[in-house]
Amino acid sequence: MSLASMSIAARARNTVAATCRLAACAVALAGMPLAWAADAQPKPMSPAANKQQREDRAKGLALGAETAQRVSENQLRIADRVLTGDAACEFDQTVSVLPIDGRPGHFRVTFKKVAYTVIPEETTSGAIRLEDKRAGIVWLQIPSKSMLMNAKIGQRMVDGCMHAEQRAAVRAVEQAAPATGSRKP
Repeated sequence: MSLASMSIAARARNTVAATCRLAACAVALAGMPLAWAADAQPKPMSPAANKQQREDRAKGLALGAETAQRVSENQLRIADRVLTGDAACEFDQTVSVLPIDGRPGHFRVTFKKVAYTVIPEETTSGAIRLEDKRAGIVWLQIPSKSMLMNAKIGQRMVDGCMHAEQRAAVRAVEQAAPATGSRKP
């Protein structure tokens, strides 16, 4: 027998031995009492313990979201300039922007019965930008209008939104335009 054939034979014996060991384990496990399987099942919780577990989980999720969305002093200054309330948009649509009680700098933007929690982000242009990074939603506010964008797909969800303050600013510019000879904004 050659050296090469010995190593092949030795490898074959090792493979057969390993297969036998696995088969023996499978047979042994099949004969095990089912009590171990019953122990692996979670025991039903009492309603009070189940309620407490849900409350603890909700608190943990809220704390996690709060920690993830801490607001800086500069973001709080931006939040002071956010227009709140309902904004009338194109095609008779409405977007609601409301501050969240107890969470300075956080706002709830609601559009088509879907609510997003947004926080201010700094911009170089001076525009107000409220963003929900997880959902990819951005609310942009400039003096003449606001719009809601889906940043994940790079598309406007709704445009031409105006709060009462923006409508008043546009009217003031339009009324001043004939006197100065300038055009609309």
